[in-house]
Amino acid sequence: MKARLLLEDGTLFTGTSFGAEGISIGEVVFNTSMTGYQEILTDPSYCGQIITMTYPLIGNYGLSRDDNESLRPYAHGLIVREHAEYASNWRNEYSLAYFLKEYGIIGISGIDTRMLTRKLRMHGTMKGIITTGDESAEELTERLQTPLMRDQVARVSTKSIHISPSYGKRVVLMDFGAKHNIVRELVERNCEVISVPYNTTAEEILRFRPDGVMLSNGPGDPKDVPEAIETIKKLLGKVPVFGICLGHQLLALACGADTEKLKFGHRGGNHPVKELATGRTVMTSQNHGYAVNPDSVKGTDLVISHINLNDGTVEGLEHKKFPAFSVQYHPESAPGPLDSGFLFDRFHELMESFAQKGEEVHA
Repeated sequence: MKARLLLEDGTLFTGTSFGAEGISIGEVVFNTSMTGYQEILTDPSYCGQIITMTYPLIGNYGLSRDDNESLRPYAHGLIVREHAEYASNWRNEYSLAYFLKEYGIIGISGIDTRMLTRKLRMHGTMKGIITTGDESAEELTERLQTPLMRDQVARVSTKSIHISPSYGKRVVLMDFGAKHNIVRELVERNCEVISVPYNTTAEEILRFRPDGVMLSNGPGDPKDVPEAIETIKKLLGKVPVFGICLGHQLLALACGADTEKLKFGHRGGNHPVKELATGRTVMTSQNHGYAVNPDSVKGTDLVISHINLNDGTVEGLEHKKFPAFSVQYHPESAPGPLDSGFLFDRFHELMESFAQKGEEVHA
């Protein structure tokens, strides 16, 4: 069946559909990862986005339930150069087309993804619409006037408290769209993980008597969740804090820094990041469209700890007074390199040292 992709600048791509049928609007972005399409699709940070995979062949190893990073995908579409109709992998449980159809996600293949990626890189991410129907170009253009969804965090965050029991440190995970592998990394370090909704108050969190608080990844503009920013302000100094991706941006806003939208974002599994204190360089997995403004960090109690070697953007922050730090990238990977798993060890050590002090840190 024919499918079409129309961008807000009027560019029209025609290809072949796979997955669900229908019509879908979203922000068109690109990801440069060669593998990991299942983890990418099930990453809640892609809520409301139409994902372009730059690698030319997608779907060739199928999907496995064990590799999902959330209970369901929240992406609004998938664009590939070539869709592998038949998967070959001993772990394969179902095809990419079946998965997309199951969750109502439209896929389009057979278009020039290289051209599309270069357009997005040059002009920035754009609103787009995918359809398998026969709507006219005028009708599709009119539908593109629909504003992109906001408040994505409220959509993807857990609606109730979930506990992953263990016998070690107790970590409250503020779920802004957390990937499963964040929980796995903490549990592997014998942490009890209590996942709470994004709008849980500081008072409610502290009632759990946590040893630490994790600020998860998530979709959208960090300024769309002001209640979370206020919560983080109240937590600082009372408990160690570790932020990832959106959590990193929220920590920055809570400390008086600012964030800004990137032209086309960072989405892929091979972004080089330098730790300024040691000079160490790691390869990282990234997925974000916003970043901390480096100039806004001046005059705050934060210090820039990591930078992106491709464009110099802020990749890590540390608090000068309180036990709090964050990174813009994904140390839990899934998919991507495992270079930064030690950050979970650092968080565990921070909780240990804070507990040994036995008292609240004051400014």
